[in-house]
Amino acid sequence: MPLTALGPRICIMGPSNSGKSTLAQAIGQACDLPVVHLDQLHHLPGTDWQPRPVAAFVALHDAAILGERWVIEGNYSRCLPQRLSRATGVILLDVPTVTSLRRYVARCWFDRHRIGALEGGRDSVKWAMLRHIAITTRANRRRYDALAETIDLPVIRLATPRAITAFYRAAGLTRPRRAAPRAKSPPAGI
Repeated sequence: MPLTALGPRICIMGPSNSGKSTLAQAIGQACDLPVVHLDQLHHLPGTDWQPRPVAAFVALHDAAILGERWVIEGNYSRCLPQRLSRATGVILLDVPTVTSLRRYVARCWFDRHRIGALEGGRDSVKWAMLRHIAITTRANRRRYDALAETIDLPVIRLATPRAITAFYRAAGLTRPRRAAPRAKSPPAGI
Protein backbone atom coordinates (compact mmCIF):
# COMPACT_ATOMS: atom_id res chain seq x y z
CA MET A 1 0.00 0.00 0.00
CA PRO A 2 1.45 3.41 -0.91
CA LEU A 3 1.86 6.14 1.69
CA THR A 4 -0.66 8.31 -0.19
CA ALA A 5 -3.39 5.75 0.57
CA LEU A 6 -3.21 6.75 4.24
CA GLY A 7 -4.60 10.22 3.60
CA PRO A 8 -3.77 13.50 5.36
CA ARG A 9 -4.16 12.38 9.01
CA ILE A 10 -1.82 9.51 9.85
CA CYS A 11 -1.39 7.75 13.20
CA ILE A 12 1.89 5.93 13.79
CA MET A 13 1.83 3.42 16.63
CA GLY A 14 4.14 0.73 17.94
CA PRO A 15 6.42 -0.27 20.79
CA SER A 16 8.71 2.19 22.51
CA ASN A 17 11.86 2.82 20.49
CA SER A 18 10.51 1.24 17.32
CA GLY A 19 11.17 4.34 15.19
CA LYS A 20 7.81 6.13 15.42
CA SER A 21 9.25 9.62 15.92
CA THR A 22 11.77 9.32 13.11
CA LEU A 23 9.18 7.93 10.68
CA ALA A 24 6.68 10.66 11.61
CA GLN A 25 9.31 13.33 10.97
CA ALA A 26 10.20 11.78 7.60
CA ILE A 27 6.54 11.58 6.54
CA GLY A 28 5.90 15.10 7.78
CA GLN A 29 8.77 16.46 5.70
CA ALA A 30 7.87 14.47 2.59
CA CYS A 31 4.11 15.17 2.71
CA ASP A 32 4.18 18.63 4.27
CA LEU A 33 2.22 17.42 7.31
CA PRO A 34 2.52 18.90 10.79
CA VAL A 35 4.17 16.36 13.10
CA VAL A 36 2.82 15.71 16.59
CA HIS A 37 4.93 13.72 19.06
CA LEU A 38 2.54 12.53 21.78
CA ASP A 39 5.38 12.09 24.27
CA GLN A 40 5.97 15.86 24.03
CA LEU A 41 2.31 16.52 24.81
CA HIS A 42 2.15 13.97 27.61
CA HIS A 43 5.29 15.10 29.46
CA LEU A 44 6.36 18.45 30.83
CA PRO A 45 9.23 20.12 28.94
CA GLY A 46 12.51 20.53 30.79
CA THR A 47 11.91 17.44 32.93
CA ASP A 48 13.12 13.85 33.03
CA TRP A 49 9.79 12.63 31.56
CA GLN A 50 7.46 13.98 34.24
CA PRO A 51 3.85 13.53 33.03
CA ARG A 52 1.46 16.44 32.75
CA PRO A 53 -1.84 16.22 34.62
CA VAL A 54 -4.15 13.89 32.68
CA ALA A 55 -6.70 16.58 31.82
CA ALA A 56 -3.97 18.84 30.42
CA PHE A 57 -2.59 16.06 28.23
CA VAL A 58 -6.04 15.11 26.93
CA ALA A 59 -6.77 18.76 26.13
CA LEU A 60 -3.50 19.11 24.18
CA HIS A 61 -4.13 15.81 22.37
CA ASP A 62 -7.69 16.71 21.43
CA ALA A 63 -6.60 20.13 20.16
CA ALA A 64 -3.89 18.50 18.01
CA ILE A 65 -6.29 16.08 16.29
CA LEU A 66 -8.67 18.87 15.26
CA GLY A 67 -6.33 19.84 12.42
CA GLU A 68 -7.14 18.75 8.88
CA ARG A 69 -3.61 17.48 8.20
CA TRP A 70 -1.15 15.79 10.57
CA VAL A 71 1.00 12.82 11.34
CA ILE A 72 0.84 11.82 15.01
CA GLU A 73 3.17 9.31 16.58
CA GLY A 74 2.64 7.58 19.89
CA ASN A 75 0.27 5.20 21.57
CA TYR A 76 -1.48 6.59 24.66
CA SER A 77 -4.50 4.28 24.58
CA ARG A 78 -6.59 6.61 26.74
CA CYS A 79 -6.89 8.99 23.76
CA LEU A 80 -6.85 6.41 20.98
CA PRO A 81 -10.60 6.34 20.23
CA GLN A 82 -10.82 10.05 19.48
CA ARG A 83 -7.52 9.95 17.53
CA LEU A 84 -8.70 7.06 15.35
CA SER A 85 -12.05 8.75 14.77
CA ARG A 86 -10.14 11.62 13.08
CA ALA A 87 -7.38 9.57 11.42
CA THR A 88 -7.41 8.66 7.75
CA GLY A 89 -4.73 5.96 8.02
CA VAL A 90 -2.54 4.05 10.46
CA ILE A 91 1.01 2.72 10.42
CA LEU A 92 1.84 0.00 12.93
CA LEU A 93 5.54 -0.49 13.62
CA ASP A 94 7.12 -3.41 15.39
CA VAL A 95 10.68 -4.33 16.18
CA PRO A 96 12.10 -7.11 18.35
CA THR A 97 12.21 -6.38 22.07
CA VAL A 98 16.00 -6.60 22.07
CA THR A 99 16.15 -3.88 19.41
CA SER A 100 13.84 -1.63 21.47
CA LEU A 101 15.94 -2.14 24.59
CA ARG A 102 19.18 -1.42 22.74
CA ARG A 103 17.74 1.72 21.15
CA TYR A 104 16.38 2.95 24.50
CA VAL A 105 19.72 2.65 26.26
CA ALA A 106 21.57 4.21 23.31
CA ARG A 107 19.22 7.19 23.13
CA CYS A 108 19.55 7.83 26.86
CA TRP A 109 23.34 7.64 26.87
CA PHE A 110 24.36 9.03 23.50
CA ASP A 111 21.61 10.86 21.60
CA ARG A 112 21.09 14.36 22.96
CA HIS A 113 19.28 15.68 19.87
CA ARG A 114 16.93 12.87 19.00
CA ILE A 115 13.65 13.40 17.23
CA GLY A 116 10.73 13.42 19.64
CA ALA A 117 12.79 14.36 22.71
CA LEU A 118 11.43 16.74 25.31
CA GLU A 119 12.45 20.35 24.92
CA GLY A 120 15.03 21.06 27.60
CA GLY A 121 14.65 17.53 28.97
CA ARG A 122 17.23 14.83 29.38
CA ASP A 123 16.73 11.12 28.91
CA SER A 124 17.99 8.77 31.58
CA VAL A 125 17.76 4.99 31.77
CA LYS A 126 14.89 4.04 34.05
CA TRP A 127 14.01 0.64 35.44
CA ALA A 128 10.29 1.29 34.82
CA MET A 129 10.94 1.94 31.12
CA LEU A 130 13.15 -1.14 30.76
CA ARG A 131 10.37 -3.20 32.35
CA HIS A 132 7.76 -1.59 30.09
CA ILE A 133 9.74 -2.44 26.96
CA ALA A 134 10.58 -5.99 28.07
CA ILE A 135 7.24 -7.01 29.58
CA THR A 136 4.30 -4.66 28.94
CA THR A 137 5.04 -4.28 25.23
CA ARG A 138 4.10 -7.92 24.50
CA ALA A 139 0.47 -7.36 25.47
CA ASN A 140 0.41 -4.04 23.62
CA ARG A 141 1.64 -5.72 20.43
CA ARG A 142 -1.23 -8.21 20.56
CA ARG A 143 -3.74 -5.43 21.30
CA TYR A 144 -2.55 -3.28 18.39
CA ASP A 145 -2.54 -6.23 16.00
CA ALA A 146 -6.15 -7.00 16.99
CA LEU A 147 -7.07 -3.33 16.61
CA ALA A 148 -5.64 -3.26 13.09
CA GLU A 149 -8.02 -6.06 12.16
CA THR A 150 -11.10 -4.22 13.41
CA ILE A 151 -10.64 -0.56 12.42
CA ASP A 152 -12.08 0.70 9.18
CA LEU A 153 -8.97 2.58 8.08
CA PRO A 154 -6.11 1.74 5.74
CA VAL A 155 -3.33 0.15 7.82
CA ILE A 156 0.30 -0.41 6.90
CA ARG A 157 2.04 -2.95 9.14
CA LEU A 158 5.82 -2.88 9.30
CA ALA A 159 6.79 -5.85 11.45
CA THR A 160 10.58 -5.78 11.25
CA PRO A 161 13.38 -3.23 10.98
CA ARG A 162 13.97 -4.52 7.43
CA ALA A 163 10.31 -3.86 6.52
CA ILE A 164 10.58 -0.35 7.96
CA THR A 165 13.69 0.34 5.87
CA ALA A 166 11.96 -1.01 2.75
CA PHE A 167 8.99 1.27 3.43
CA TYR A 168 11.27 4.32 3.64
CA ARG A 169 12.73 3.35 0.26
CA ALA A 170 9.39 2.58 -1.42
CA ALA A 171 7.79 5.80 -0.14
CA GLY A 172 10.81 7.91 -1.11
CA LEU A 173 11.36 8.99 2.49
CA THR A 174 14.63 10.25 3.93
CA ARG A 175 15.49 9.39 7.51
CA PRO A 176 16.09 12.62 9.38
CA ARG A 177 19.37 12.46 11.31
CA ARG A 178 18.71 15.01 14.04
CA ALA A 179 15.76 16.66 15.62
CA ALA A 180 14.30 19.52 13.65
CA PRO A 181 13.83 22.76 15.55
CA ARG A 182 10.80 22.31 17.76
CA ALA A 183 7.86 24.60 18.09
CA LYS A 184 7.55 26.27 21.44
CA SER A 185 6.07 23.87 24.01
CA PRO A 186 2.88 24.73 25.87
CA PRO A 187 3.44 26.42 29.23
CA ALA A 188 4.37 24.00 32.02
CA GLY A 189 1.16 24.72 33.92
CA ILE A 190 -1.11 23.42 31.15
